[in-house]
Amino acid sequence: MVKKMKKIRSVALYSSISNTNVAQILNQLNEICLNLNLKVLQPKSSALKAEKIKKAFSDSYIKSTADLVLAIGGDGTLLTCSRRFGIKGPPILGVNLGNLGFLNDIVPHDLTNSLLEIIEGKFILEKRFFLETKVNGRLVKDVALNEVVIHSGSIAQLMEFEVFMDSNFVYRQKADGLIINTPTGSTAYALSGNGPIIHPQVKAISLLPMFPHSLNTRPLIVKDSVNIKVMPNKDSYISFDSHSTKKIKKGDAVEVSKTSYDLTLMHPLNHDFYSACREKLGWSLGIADKKQ
Repeated sequence: MVKKMKKIRSVALYSSISNTNVAQILNQLNEICLNLNLKVLQPKSSALKAEKIKKAFSDSYIKSTADLVLAIGGDGTLLTCSRRFGIKGPPILGVNLGNLGFLNDIVPHDLTNSLLEIIEGKFILEKRFFLETKVNGRLVKDVALNEVVIHSGSIAQLMEFEVFMDSNFVYRQKADGLIINTPTGSTAYALSGNGPIIHPQVKAISLLPMFPHSLNTRPLIVKDSVNIKVMPNKDSYISFDSHSTKKIKKGDAVEVSKTSYDLTLMHPLNHDFYSACREKLGWSLGIADKKQ
């Protein structure tokens, strides 16, 4: 983690969902930012616009101009925001209106105090990496912050695939599919498949077969610098953070690897991964947190 960045002077407000609750928080954030003498930018791609903002800007303008992007919603909103603005863009701070909100730090009842501390430079910057994919050597435009999933496309239908690491054969597997996830994604879709929880600072990628046809199959954790190649034996599908799905053909070579650029997430100083696990995943139920 790093703590240094330039002084925050402009903030972009983004949400991928549209409802009354989000609109209320969006307008509240706009008022807070203006009272803190911040320039407020509104992306055209946001599902909602703040009432007092008349002009909206393109994603490219936001990426090059904003010092910080506030993602208002749940983890889905932050994922969308990260793909839009986090690739070689400004830091992103999540405002949690969702149920789980593993990636989002600020809660609605603490907006003013949290933002004031952020503007005063009291924050943590954390790097997370994306996964990129090539199919038969051609780069796919979609990236994934959580996971790339190769699957049969049908419920309860096995597919067979071969997995290679840096050209080394690893295994041939029969399963409904394969989840290739980052540490960020270890608390998302892969968690429901009983995959391992990986601390965000661990430089690793996890491979998790979906409903494998073998009692010996286990998740595999590898270093984040490897190139993973998967070759399916039938027509199948590939998805990226569940937001985009593409069809792939039998024998296609699907290569998944870490991108050369990172996402920068911003957290309050009291951010703690283990505390989030206790709160979101129900760890240590009935045991109160120690007071710091």
